[in-house]
Amino acid sequence: MFTLRSLVSAGRIACYARSRLLEKSWQQGQVYLGASTFGTCKQLGNCKMSFDKEELKKRLTPIQYEVTQEKGTEKPFTGELNDEMREGMYKCVVCGAQLFKSETKFDAGCGWPSFYDQVDEAAVTMTEDNSYGMVRTETTCAKCGAHLGHVFDDGPKPTGQRYCINSASLKFDPKSSKKGEEPKSEL
Repeated sequence: MFTLRSLVSAGRIACYARSRLLEKSWQQGQVYLGASTFGTCKQLGNCKMSFDKEELKKRLTPIQYEVTQEKGTEKPFTGELNDEMREGMYKCVVCGAQLFKSETKFDAGCGWPSFYDQVDEAAVTMTEDNSYGMVRTETTCAKCGAHLGHVFDDGPKPTGQRYCINSASLKFDPKSSKKGEEPKSEL
């Protein structure tokens, strides 16, 4: 039987190995762009929302554009939402779709926000990613196809999943202090 501590340790080892691989690429001036697009709504041409590239370049920061549109990965421990602990909703930075609840966030120690479940089973699309000689599962926003990160099978109960998500792909809406009022989102 695995304990939460051993699972978190295994997750940290996997994250560390991935971080070292990415760090070598960054030191060589390369950007990580390796995820497969097979099966995403962008590849299939059936996204519920689409945006003009030039409009996105104006609206998003360079790292947000690189991560969500070019399947980049931010450096570990640099994302502003990695240490966010308030109650609220994590949404797609591109289209505003609800993706993850704060109640499902946990500290995997890998340098990226980690969640054990998505807000509902239709929020995130999962696609096989064979880049860099690894077999992983890429996660994208089901509504607009924005790259979010990856999901691994080393998370805590109740799902056993660890959604390892780039901060740059998310917008955090803190829970409203007024009862019954939903957090407001601005794109």
